[in-house]
Amino acid sequence: MKNKHTWTVLFVGLLFLLFSQCNILAPVSDPNAPGAEVPDRPIEPRPGDNDPVVVNPPKENTGNLSKEEVLRLNIVDYAKTFQGTNYLYAGRDPKIGFDCSGFTYFVMDEYGVSLSPSSRAQENQGRKISVNKVQPGDLIFYRRSAGSSVFHVSLVVDNQPDGIYVIHSTSRGVVIDNISTSSYWAPKISTARDVVSGKF
Repeated sequence: MKNKHTWTVLFVGLLFLLFSQCNILAPVSDPNAPGAEVPDRPIEPRPGDNDPVVVNPPKENTGNLSKEEVLRLNIVDYAKTFQGTNYLYAGRDPKIGFDCSGFTYFVMDEYGVSLSPSSRAQENQGRKISVNKVQPGDLIFYRRSAGSSVFHVSLVVDNQPDGIYVIHSTSRGVVIDNISTSSYWAPKISTARDVVSGKF
């Protein structure tokens, strides 16, 4: 009987460790919360949440862009093709769904950018950059408080005067958000990484 109890405690402990990535055990307080939070309890989107976000195209003539700038735009365009894909914990396949880091892992892999499938590991890859200087294709990481672990990652679509637009896998699936104006995301923005320029 004691042996059975030990195995039960170990199993519960392992489940807790697995679900802690992308903060799956955190309480849901906002419909914009990442989809990793309580995936078995659907979060009803607010009106307008599923409306596509329009991001202005780059003003530059693409013929004048560097190879790196073209790659960044290609990464973003590819990521956009998955808008609406379902959220799935530990998902890395558009056919079944993505979690936050599975999405960035999958998109970057298409362009030969090697990333870990873990958001916490991704925060240590590439080069650290200032959040307010992010470019398309950069990654932004989120924490609930200064001392807490990373619980979410998103891919920058554009950095415009009205805010930073990102594409990420949330409870609403893969969506584009202006994180600068989001009451949920803005206070949780933590760090940013450039994982693209290292290819050049």
